[in-house]
Amino acid sequence: MSKLEKAIQRLKSKPKDYTYGEAKQLLGQLGFNEYNKGKTSGSRVKFLRPADNSIILLHKPHPGDIMSPSSTRDLHDTLKSKGDI
Repeated sequence: MSKLEKAIQRLKSKPKDYTYGEAKQLLGQLGFNEYNKGKTSGSRVKFLRPADNSIILLHKPHPGDIMSPSSTRDLHDTLKSKGDI
């Protein structure tokens, strides 16, 4: 099983301890690049895939790195609807 397949399986299990770092790594493997939306974006982060101009918006958790369960579920559902997982 490749790193990408393992990362997808982890997201599919919708763990309560899924981290922003894991999400960033998975999205990078799927061809997305991270962009801050500007000085006033706060913790909002945009991921753009240039190949098809697909956009995913995430909330960067703070002070820790663990994403909320609803954010993890939203990421899973978004990637599933795009056909990436």
